[in-house]
Amino acid sequence: MTSMTIRRMAYAAGFAASALSTLAFSSVAVAQAEAPPSRQANAGAKDVSSTGEASPIAESYPNAAIGDGTTSGGYNQSRWAEDWSKLRDPKKRKDIVDQLKFISIAGDGDVYLTLSGEARLRVNQTTNPNLRDAEAQRQDILRLFGGADLHVGEHLRFYGELAHGTLEGQNLGTALPNLRNKLAVQQAFVDLTGTVADVDVGVRYGRQTFADGPNLLVVPRDNNTLFFGFNGFRAWARTAGVRADVFDFKPTAYGNGGTQDDNAESARRFSGISTGIVVPETLFGGSKLYVDPFLWRLRNRGAVWGTDNAREARNFYGLHVWGDAGPVNLDWTINYQGGSYDNRSIKAWLILLAQTYKLGEGKSAPRVGFHADYASGGGAYGNGTLRNSLAPFGNNVYYSYQLFATPTNLVALAPNVTFSVFDKLRLTAEYQRSWRDTTSDAVYRANGSAFAGTQNFGGKKIADTLRFQAVYPFTSRLSFTGRYEHLIAGPALTNAGYKNSDFLAGWISYRF
Repeated sequence: MTSMTIRRMAYAAGFAASALSTLAFSSVAVAQAEAPPSRQANAGAKDVSSTGEASPIAESYPNAAIGDGTTSGGYNQSRWAEDWSKLRDPKKRKDIVDQLKFISIAGDGDVYLTLSGEARLRVNQTTNPNLRDAEAQRQDILRLFGGADLHVGEHLRFYGELAHGTLEGQNLGTALPNLRNKLAVQQAFVDLTGTVADVDVGVRYGRQTFADGPNLLVVPRDNNTLFFGFNGFRAWARTAGVRADVFDFKPTAYGNGGTQDDNAESARRFSGISTGIVVPETLFGGSKLYVDPFLWRLRNRGAVWGTDNAREARNFYGLHVWGDAGPVNLDWTINYQGGSYDNRSIKAWLILLAQTYKLGEGKSAPRVGFHADYASGGGAYGNGTLRNSLAPFGNNVYYSYQLFATPTNLVALAPNVTFSVFDKLRLTAEYQRSWRDTTSDAVYRANGSAFAGTQNFGGKKIADTLRFQAVYPFTSRLSFTGRYEHLIAGPALTNAGYKNSDFLAGWISYRF
C-alpha cells in the first residue's frame, strides 16, 4: 500500500472523527441509549445476540444501526459484516461448518480465518418481457461465491471474495455480466480499526459492498447474481449515541470473462458522508429509533435523460428516520436533490414513507402496513430544469420484482400484510398502485432507462401491481424463496403499446 494511500486513509478517518464531534455537540443526551435489536429493514450488520463479546452499551454505537446491512441468525448479505468470534470456544461449534467459521492460525486465536460461501439456484419466468407482446422469457441462474476473512489481532483484517454466475434459459437477450460471469473479484479490501479518545474509528480500502443509507437509495442488490460493489475507501467514527461515515467510491464494472476484466468505472464517482443519531428511548416510551442525516454526491459523465447523454453532478441532501416505536416500524426518507445536468439545474425530491404495525407479540406476529412514496419527475425531454429524481444504487425490486419501476417520476401507494403459517413459512402480500408525477415525462424502469415513447402519450396511471412472496428457512443456512407478481398496465403504458405481465420466480439458497 503506497504512502499516498495511507495518508488518504488517515485523512478520511480524521474527517469522519471531525464530523462525529459536530454531531456529538448537539447529542450528548443520547450517549447512554441502549443498543436495539435487529429490525426488518435497513438493520445494521452485527446481530449482538450472535456475537460472543459485545462491546459495553455505553461505549459503542448500536451494531444494528452502523450501516452494514441486516444480520439474521448470524448471517449478513455482506459476509464480512458477520461476527463469528463466539466460535473461538470449540465447545460452541456444533458441526463441521462451524469449524470453518473460526480457524485459529496463530496467537491462540488472535489471528484467525473465517470462511464463507453461498450456492443459489434460481429460476425466473416472465410473460411479455419488457412489457411487449412476446414469447415468455425463462432465466435459469446459478450463483456461487466464496469469501475469506482474515483477522490479524483486534485492529487489522483482510477480506476477499470470488463469485461466479451462470445464466441459461429461453429468450434471454443480452446477458449482463452481473448475471453471467465466469469469475469475478466481488470484494477485496483491508481495514484498520481502533479507539481514539474513547471514539471507535476505522478505515476500509478496496472493493466492497456498501449499504449505509436508505434501502431504496443504496444496497448491494441481492436480486442480482453478483452483488453491486464499489472501489475506494470508507472511514468511520462512532460513540454510543452518534456516528459518522465518510466515503469516496467508484462502482465496479464487471466483464463477462475472468477476474482480469473487473474494473472500477471511470464515468461514475459516488462520495459523501452518512451520519447517525440514536434517539433516546425515554422520548418515545421504549422506542428503538434512529435519525440518519446524509449528504452525498454522484458524478456521472454519461448520464442519460431523454435523448441526451451528458455530464451530471447530483447532490443528495437527505434525512432517514427509521426503527421501532412500540408495535410500529418506521422507515421514512426525505431527500432533496440538486446539482446540474448538461449545464441545466437539477431540482428534484424523493419522499419515501414506509410503516408497519405489529399485531401481537413474538417474532412471528402478523404485520400490516403500507408505503406511500413520491418521486418527482419532469424535464428529461425539455431544456429547462431537470426535476427527475434518482435512486442511485438502491433496492431495484422494491416497486417491481420484474424491474419495471423505479423512484423516478413516480407516485406509489401500497398496502401490505406479512404473516406466518406452519411456524416457519413467512408470507407477504402487497397491492401497489402507481402513477406518474407528470405526464410530460416518461415511465422509468429499475435500471433508470425510459419506456420508449411513454413521454409522448397521456395517461397518469402507470400500473396496478399485485405481489406475493413466500420465504421458508429449512435451517439458518438453507432457505427457499418464491415470488409472484401480476402487473396490470395502466394508460401511461398501454397508450404507448405496452402490455400486462406475469412474473414467477423461485430459488433455493445454501450459505455457510
